[in-house]
Amino acid sequence: MNTEKIIVDPDNRVAFRNFVDYCVGTGRLGLALTDEYLSELAFVQKMIGFSFIRGHGLFSDDVSIYHEYEENGETKVEYNYTYIDRIFDKYLELGIRPYLELGFMPGDLASGTQTIFYWKGNTTPPKDYSRWTDMVIALLSHLKQRYGEEVIDWPIEVWNEPNLPGFWYKADMDEYFRLFKETFTAIKKWDSRIKVGGPAICGVKDAEWIEAFLKFCRKEGLHPDRITRHHYTVEFPERVGHYDYSKLEDSEMRFENLQSTRDIVDSFEEFRGTPIHLTEFSTSYTPKGVIHDTNINAAYLARQLSRLGDVNDAYSYWTFGDVFEEQGVPNSLFHGGFGMVAAGNIPKPSFWTFYFYKQLKLFGGDCVYRDDNAVIVKKGESYAGILWNIDEEDRNVQLSLPLADEGEYTLISKTVDESCCNPLKLWHDMGEPAYPSAEETELIRSAAYPPAESDIVKTEKGNAVISPLVRKNGVVYFSLTKRKFTPDRGYDYERVLSFH
Repeated sequence: MNTEKIIVDPDNRVAFRNFVDYCVGTGRLGLALTDEYLSELAFVQKMIGFSFIRGHGLFSDDVSIYHEYEENGETKVEYNYTYIDRIFDKYLELGIRPYLELGFMPGDLASGTQTIFYWKGNTTPPKDYSRWTDMVIALLSHLKQRYGEEVIDWPIEVWNEPNLPGFWYKADMDEYFRLFKETFTAIKKWDSRIKVGGPAICGVKDAEWIEAFLKFCRKEGLHPDRITRHHYTVEFPERVGHYDYSKLEDSEMRFENLQSTRDIVDSFEEFRGTPIHLTEFSTSYTPKGVIHDTNINAAYLARQLSRLGDVNDAYSYWTFGDVFEEQGVPNSLFHGGFGMVAAGNIPKPSFWTFYFYKQLKLFGGDCVYRDDNAVIVKKGESYAGILWNIDEEDRNVQLSLPLADEGEYTLISKTVDESCCNPLKLWHDMGEPAYPSAEETELIRSAAYPPAESDIVKTEKGNAVISPLVRKNGVVYFSLTKRKFTPDRGYDYERVLSFH
């Protein structure tokens, strides 16, 4: 077992921007009409609490906003907001707002028949751009009337991954730029305060697309409020049966790729400093990527979350839950789904990585230490931190934490690793029931929560030393705070344990 010593300098200040709770992804919006979806979202909001939620299918036919009909030989348009009101009402009830991804194309408005996914989202340009922008503005007008001025602060992104031919017919760059210009101009004319971003690209020719997009915006006199892109971190998967197996890419290489986008944006004087939003990020980019359900996923994401804020102003994990149908209805409980929560509100290990970072944000203070395997913050005479171990042998981390106040401190730690918080293993040992009963689900859920441990730490010469064990593929959250000892008259803890 390795032993690592870290001596924290309490006066050190390390840049660390923690936007863990800004936004989270979801499957298509129409899934929000189902009970299991809302149950998982309610659980995530209660435990973490994201500000925004982004998903596909706002204008797809299952949400049923746009319709054309013939009257007196003339084609007319009508809008139906029944479902979108039901969806957004529920979002707001759960304390989350939509990050509006404008897509896909309503069947009546589409210029072609190309679709993507099990649920057949149309991915062709509009046959009539004026009807497209009319639809967008009509929706925004309706939302503002229903929800008030706060709608002005709901972020907007034009389309999804137009650099991939499946998501945008022939990955036609010029056609996407036209879509962006028409949409951006119409929205800004309606209300210039609304923030609109693009080009929402993923992977393929990312630098070429970002640079061409900015050149187009410069030429047309457009100034996008955000540059949006996606971030996945695995090699091309191998499909076996229903499932995709992928190797993780080197973290540093992926961070360098994010930096390259920042550098391209800043190379344009008029766009320098424009915020970059990662409107999707995860490890595997398939909804059957088996890594999603594992502890190594949680540890890898811990490193990601420690640095994604370095060059990005927002990042949205894809997705909060496993109610998701891009490649059909899931075949089993653990199926490599994108979600941080499995069916039955079973939190996966990765859920706790996000929960720990939210706890770190709530703790507050300044970052005093950060490396590839740790981030530590200090607030007054208290510390909190997250430690992780990506696929290496178990490691004892000896932390030396200077404290001006002598006395006793309370150490609380929560650990997620393959031995103590691993619902996937329990499910496997049970025989991998595809459709577990209520009793089986409850048992699996019981293995999905990190144990909390505590200790009393006494300072010596203005220093507290703690030694968390970070096992292979583990993530540990700790806090060290001044102990306030207020025993009741006659209560003696040591005697309680020993008097018999």
